[in-house]
Amino acid sequence: MAVLWLDDVRAADIDSVGGKGASLGELTAARLPVPPGFVVTADTYRTFIEEAGIDEELFEAMEIDPEDSKALAAAHERAHELITETELPEDVREEILEAYRSVGDGEAFVAVRSSATAEDLPDASFAGQQETFLNVREEKLVERVKECWASLFSQRAIYYRTRQGFSHDKVDIAVVVQQMVDAEKSGVMFTSHPSTGEPRIIIEAAWGLGEAVVSGSVSPDNYVVDRETASVEEETLADKKLMMVKDQETGETSTVDVPEEKRTARVLSDGEIERLVELGCEVEDHYGTPQDVEWAVHEGEVYMLQSRPITTISDDSGVEMAADGDGVDATTLSSNGNSGKNETESSSGDTLLRGLGASPGIVSGAARIVTKLDQLDKVSDGDIIVTEMTMPDMVPAMKRAAGIVTDEGGMTSHASIVSRELGVPAVVGTGSATRELSDGQVITIDGDKGTIREGKQTKKDEEHEPVEEVRPKTPVKPMTATEVKVNVSIPEAAERAAATGADGVGLLRIEHMVLSLGKTPEKYIADNGEKAYVDELVEGIRTVADEFYPRSVRVRTLDAPTDEFRQLEGGDGEPKEHNPMLGYRGIRRSLDTPEAFAHELEAFRHLWEMGYDNVELMLPLVNDAEDVYRATKLMREAGIDPEKRTWGVMIETPASALSVRELAEAGIDFASFGTNDLTQYTLAVDRNNENVADRFDELHPAVLELIGSTIETCRELGVDTSICGQAGSKPQMVQFLVNEGITSISANIDAVRDVQHEVKRVEQKLVLDSVR
Repeated sequence: MAVLWLDDVRAADIDSVGGKGASLGELTAARLPVPPGFVVTADTYRTFIEEAGIDEELFEAMEIDPEDSKALAAAHERAHELITETELPEDVREEILEAYRSVGDGEAFVAVRSSATAEDLPDASFAGQQETFLNVREEKLVERVKECWASLFSQRAIYYRTRQGFSHDKVDIAVVVQQMVDAEKSGVMFTSHPSTGEPRIIIEAAWGLGEAVVSGSVSPDNYVVDRETASVEEETLADKKLMMVKDQETGETSTVDVPEEKRTARVLSDGEIERLVELGCEVEDHYGTPQDVEWAVHEGEVYMLQSRPITTISDDSGVEMAADGDGVDATTLSSNGNSGKNETESSSGDTLLRGLGASPGIVSGAARIVTKLDQLDKVSDGDIIVTEMTMPDMVPAMKRAAGIVTDEGGMTSHASIVSRELGVPAVVGTGSATRELSDGQVITIDGDKGTIREGKQTKKDEEHEPVEEVRPKTPVKPMTATEVKVNVSIPEAAERAAATGADGVGLLRIEHMVLSLGKTPEKYIADNGEKAYVDELVEGIRTVADEFYPRSVRVRTLDAPTDEFRQLEGGDGEPKEHNPMLGYRGIRRSLDTPEAFAHELEAFRHLWEMGYDNVELMLPLVNDAEDVYRATKLMREAGIDPEKRTWGVMIETPASALSVRELAEAGIDFASFGTNDLTQYTLAVDRNNENVADRFDELHPAVLELIGSTIETCRELGVDTSICGQAGSKPQMVQFLVNEGITSISANIDAVRDVQHEVKRVEQKLVLDSVR
């Protein structure tokens, strides 16, 4: 038989129906509200590939190095071609269609979901690595079943199985075909806290179909519910901008704007929450272990769409990362910028000042006004630094502080970047905080909204755990073909950056290591010797490389403008430039002072000799191939063979974007966009000039044209492309970049998880569009 009905399926049938099918069969047998449906068995898939004679070629195509992205893509493409272009036997096709005609009224819209035999297991979660198709009808059903089979060999599935030691030829795939629930509201429920194991039920809810919540494309409401009383202990009502619905004319799943009156409205009624708690307890009792449940509500009825074990709860109820893969995003319990009952704005005094919310979080403390570096000693743990603008010398104090407030600066300022990386809430650009606040005055800052209020928030302060705040709360992180990396400004942020689960570091800045020494390189070397300077660089880079090994760490050579050097001891001789951003910095300074540049290259050579083959060298502010040829000559003189190391350039000027073909011919392995500089040089907008700041737009058509044409040329020439500028954390830019075919996106620490989900969503749409 090609199909089995869910009514006849049990947990013991997992080898035939896969993890999802077995779970739905168990839920059905337990008389829980599960939409009717059937499973195209794993045996059907296995018989299909064997009788068609494509099995050997299929599995031979999987014999690749999964770290080789080109080989991975080729393996996926070959598998997809073999499966989708091979005809299904007529008797199997007819049995599937006959089963479909018995669902609902015979013309029902169905969900077609992959169910791999190694999926949703207690000790591993492969969920989401294979395809799901919604609102499918008879004419597309068989095609979608074959697409599900082919998705067993998606790039992320191939990579994950190889990493986890699952043999490709031992994993089969079934397909669940289930009547669609035309949901008015839907979401996920964790029957215990997914990180701590606490016996509290966590529910996420949004309008429309649940795929929007599962994919992370919408911020859902969040409810923390007492298991015994079903009373809501905490809730966060999100601004739900989008929802997924069935187009009534075409039957296609589409994403639409949420009506204005529903955007911030509470999704679930108390009665619906009570019903979900009741069902959640039944599911957990049935399986005897905490469950991650997908659910939907239609015409007042709650339906169970899927249930699987929560794989992130450790035996000692501490936080434990699950294996790489994909899953549902469990919520954090802070507001994260949403509006809800747990907010604290009304709990403290009047708003004193407003600025830009540069680093998220709400925190209270005593203001410490710092106008000179020698005043940093008065900053104690839990204080809030209030200063005109931060500098690298302030990093040790910033690590002690509970929050940061500045008079000047924007979202790309030193204060903003470092605060986000350290996980310290920050409000920048207030204009007058150092003058209007008093030393020792107790204030509450909101790094989401950009407000500074009088007094201390009355809500009990939550313990500040910067690393745990960014550690993904999902059971498994999204697997994407496009790598999602992280930007790191300072070695002190390495642990927090690594906790995001990023695929590597797309940008590690050397200048913050140098500037934190308090002396220019020349002065430091004069006082301490060349070896001490090189050792400082080695130790800083090594700290990050250790945290991420074997994931790549892309290190940018020194790129500090003269005004920053002038503030250091020994900086009196620095040129005084009208606009340092256009001046003596980046590769220009390095090529003009080869003796100083040689010390940086010595640090790279030493790291590679120590075995840090995950370190990659990146040259900033390159204009043309001549810059590259001169730099590689200096690399060879320093004992570095450019042919044997991975290195590349920043694309930060229109000149470099327009010269990328010549740069590729000069030997670069990658080109990385620095959108902050690329935007200001393209649009003639000084990003630090408040008079023209409103004209700074990384999504300007001219900027996108330069980025798009560079990616196209690099793809043609086999050069990797990446982005490490601020814009890489913006959803609109992510959508553009993935569509253009960029190799990797490097995001700010606090944005990695959102970018992972956005990349996954765009990649899935590309796949769907290609088969429609």
